[in-house]
Amino acid sequence: MTAAPPTATHPEPDAARLPAPAIRLSGVTAGYGERVALEAVDMEVATGSLLAVVGPNGAGKSTLLKVMAGLLQPWWGEVETLGARPGRLAKRVAYVPQAEAVDWDFPVTVGDVVMMGRYPALGRFRRPGPADLRAVLDALGQVDMVEHRGTQIGRLSGGQRRRVFLARALAAEPELFLMDEPVTAIDATTQEELMDLLETVASGGRTVIATTHDLACAAARFQTVLAVNRRVIAHGPASLILDPRLLAETYGGHLLTLGGQTVVLDDAHHHEERPGQMHYHEEAPRRR
Repeated sequence: MTAAPPTATHPEPDAARLPAPAIRLSGVTAGYGERVALEAVDMEVATGSLLAVVGPNGAGKSTLLKVMAGLLQPWWGEVETLGARPGRLAKRVAYVPQAEAVDWDFPVTVGDVVMMGRYPALGRFRRPGPADLRAVLDALGQVDMVEHRGTQIGRLSGGQRRRVFLARALAAEPELFLMDEPVTAIDATTQEELMDLLETVASGGRTVIATTHDLACAAARFQTVLAVNRRVIAHGPASLILDPRLLAETYGGHLLTLGGQTVVLDDAHHHEERPGQMHYHEEAPRRR
């Protein structure tokens, strides 16, 4: 009796075409000193995603971006960014910090700030060339800030500053954007324009991960959402934001920003709500 030839195994056709995840975290715990900021985080972010990271202040959102960027080493667990250890492919990653992390009095112009996005690709002792200058002007054009390229960065409005830092990221021509609060506390027109641009970036196959406190924006403009409060509460379609039980678990009684209003989740009623409804108790606006 002749033995049957061995059967070759091949991956499923659809699986073979899927790109590797842009981000993969497995059992990641991280913090500062003795304080835990993230605990036992497991997640993957598909290439080409437009992902909003939401959660209350102190939930670990900024820490998560820093771990992905390689700026903070986790205590435990494994991290892959673009298939490599974080920081190994820094030229292919653009990290945009919160506005509060910037010294606005530093004497640099808008053009100088955007050119910083080109520095990782220049190497040591190499000066920016015509291609770098074109990339800077193109990036400024995409955020409608070309006419301000000679302006000192601190003289800009909050919305203009966000545009400039997005332009710096665009000038780097990265595959992955890690953005901390890029569309928070800016006027509605600027927010819509920046979200249009981020959608275009993601539709071109690049990955955008952005933290935000604006749940209305997260639900309406992002593809997927990651709800975090030290651990991952949920990860899935942006419609998850409409689930009152998810919001209760993520935020508890924390203050929320929804559609420009100051609101707080009413824990006394959320158990009675039907799926798809949100019950909020409005508070008077707080002074900043």
